[in-house]
Amino acid sequence: MLAAVTVLVAIVLALYLHLEPQLPPVQALRDFQFEVPLRIYTQDRVLMGEFGDQRREPISFDQFPPLLIKAVLAAEDDRFFEHPGVDYQGLLRAVARLVLTGEKEQGGSTITMQVARNFFLSPEKTYQRKLTEILLAFRIEHELGKEDILALYLNKIYLGQRAYGMEAASRVYYGKSVWELSLPEWATLAGLPKAPSKINPVANPAAALARRDYVLRRMHHLGWISAEQLEAGLSAPNTATLHGPAIGLNAPYLAEMVRQELQARLGGEIYRAGLTVYTTIDSRLQAAADVSLREGLLDYDRRHGYRGPEARWPVGEGGDGLTRRLSEVPRVGGLQPAVVLAVDARNARIQMAGVGPVELDWEGIRWARRWLDDDRQGSAPRRANDVLKPGDVIRVRQQGDRWVLSQVPQVQGALVSISPRDGRILSLAGGFDFVQSPFNRATQARRQPGSSFKPFLYAAAFDKGYTPASIINDAPVEYAQGVNGEIWRPENYSGRFYGPTPLREGLVHSRNLVSVRLLQEMNVGYGVRYVERFGFPMQHVPPDLSLSLGTAELTPLEMARGYGVFASGGYLLTPYLIARVEDHDGRLLYARAPELACEDCGDAAPRVQPAQGPGWLADHPPIALGGADFVPEPVRSAPRVMDGRTTYLMTSLMQDVIRRGTGQYALRLNRPDVAGKTGTTNGLRDAWFAGYTPDLVAVTWVGFDLARSLGRGESGSVSATPIWTNYMSRALKEVPRRAIDLPPGVVAVWVSAATGTRTSLDDPAGHYEYFRADMLPPEAVNEGPGEASGSTATPIRQEELRDLF
Repeated sequence: MLAAVTVLVAIVLALYLHLEPQLPPVQALRDFQFEVPLRIYTQDRVLMGEFGDQRREPISFDQFPPLLIKAVLAAEDDRFFEHPGVDYQGLLRAVARLVLTGEKEQGGSTITMQVARNFFLSPEKTYQRKLTEILLAFRIEHELGKEDILALYLNKIYLGQRAYGMEAASRVYYGKSVWELSLPEWATLAGLPKAPSKINPVANPAAALARRDYVLRRMHHLGWISAEQLEAGLSAPNTATLHGPAIGLNAPYLAEMVRQELQARLGGEIYRAGLTVYTTIDSRLQAAADVSLREGLLDYDRRHGYRGPEARWPVGEGGDGLTRRLSEVPRVGGLQPAVVLAVDARNARIQMAGVGPVELDWEGIRWARRWLDDDRQGSAPRRANDVLKPGDVIRVRQQGDRWVLSQVPQVQGALVSISPRDGRILSLAGGFDFVQSPFNRATQARRQPGSSFKPFLYAAAFDKGYTPASIINDAPVEYAQGVNGEIWRPENYSGRFYGPTPLREGLVHSRNLVSVRLLQEMNVGYGVRYVERFGFPMQHVPPDLSLSLGTAELTPLEMARGYGVFASGGYLLTPYLIARVEDHDGRLLYARAPELACEDCGDAAPRVQPAQGPGWLADHPPIALGGADFVPEPVRSAPRVMDGRTTYLMTSLMQDVIRRGTGQYALRLNRPDVAGKTGTTNGLRDAWFAGYTPDLVAVTWVGFDLARSLGRGESGSVSATPIWTNYMSRALKEVPRRAIDLPPGVVAVWVSAATGTRTSLDDPAGHYEYFRADMLPPEAVNEGPGEASGSTATPIRQEELRDLF
């Protein structure tokens, strides 16, 4: 016996001497960084995205409820605070079972041994690994206190459904923090480490309840809960359901933009490093953008008719079977899937998942004229069964307390808004629904802006000596193009010609021939060079006369940047989305130093940066994980790229676009401080509206991903302007109207509507027009009786204009 003991001791000593040099340093546990997912927030701290394989929310030991700790100890290691890391009693029981039966017992591992295994060892089951686990447990107990060890365990352990740690599991299964749970719910979580995938309360409720009851009885046996608590706990139902991340704002296009940028800079570490990203997004404006875009696309879709059901199912399988199938059909853009159960002349009865049977009344169906093509619809339906049949799988949406028939639009769109003060992206909707299509049309779709591009060329003209009163002949014109000399004959949208036209009227009524002749007169090369100052990627700007009709290929975000020059008074701002990045401990890793639209707020940026794709952190210091604290750059002035007098003239013209031109739908805003321009491309393939106030720039686009006609009459005024107007009405609800002050060097002069020259105040055909003081129009020439007087009207200043414009 003595010899056997001696041999056993020698073997253990040899194993110790063999394994001890291979043991990992447990000091690393003191500063261990848990794998925490990337979380993305709005500027007002609303969560809008989370990325990572593991859902984890580490908390300190004193943040765990005492009864949860006791439940875990009762289930896993009730002598945890008594043993030195290895429970000899449990270990001897496991050894005895092995000797007597030859079977390995699952028990015998203390919480400290589980910490050693989870943090340092592989999952293989060998005697050497078990001995290593024991040695590590002793070391861990020597280096760390009991509470530190228990906190590591409670934050590290896998508990099913991608949840690691008790706090994350509490939110996954119950949608709330561990402090908000009840005793039966704590016991349920405490029972999960044994087999988290098999006995979690979502995957196997019966097994989870049995394990919970075992934990409760152990707690009562140990004297940690009363008989009354035990009885109440055993009778409690299973309340667990699967909860996703607590997303406060569903903005997947934006969250994906941030994820892609950080992935490009940091790689896969972003999913584990616990980064917190604060964006520039305003949650209220983002919600308004999503609603406005979806409503506008649905309105377009209704105008063009009903395309029929998505599918047809047999309705004989009953409500439960249909509900189960419907639950597998994703919601798209807030549109609920439903199946038609029965139809009569005026109503339809439908089944919806999570709602049950509901009635569709005639008012929710009568719009559904049959779609024939993008220009034509069938006759108006007279009965509900002209539209629907039993078994039709359809989409419905709620309007007030009624459900109405709908459908997922084939047309797409985008909306983006930025601050003209510093370039912050305040809202962005990249399509009808991210689930339907993750393609971000606000940043990735290059489409021709049509007439919404004209203001950039008009600004070029004003900087070359033209004025709002300059006359351009709106008359037929033709040009030979290409090597084959093909004839190009541009036309106005109306198909008519209007003769000599002041530039103000040319833009207000979007006269194409005025723009073409203007670009030709002032030289195409000059116009192309001029528009580069708006930050456009010049490889997408054609160097020919077609540019006058907006044949550049630009994204809505690039257009918003260009219009930001007008809104800011002449400054080119770089739109940005990521404002700051912090690590899991709240240490600043990156902060954007914005460029401001002001003269004296810092050193002016030395160059104009063209748009460079989705680099929302471009030209700024890199993000580094670890290392020294980040020191933000000072604020600086944005580069001025346009004279403030020119931006005022352009704003005046685009205010008239809304007052009496193609943008009159926006008069519903009842705001004198809005300005903008519609855009429609050849063949009605794209519809735009770009506009602004002194506080907000917004651009909307509507079109098909595979470009085709939007249909007869679907111009920018009809398809895009209502979306822009509805968004601005929501976005500007609490924003006071702001007067746009007349800048120094701009005056108003009484001019002839026919010639654009100065005329006398008694000329009935005259009107006031704005001019740069250094570019006043010439005086009218008095050629004889009956001609206009040669007297000059005195320029008037801002205080005299309050009732004139």
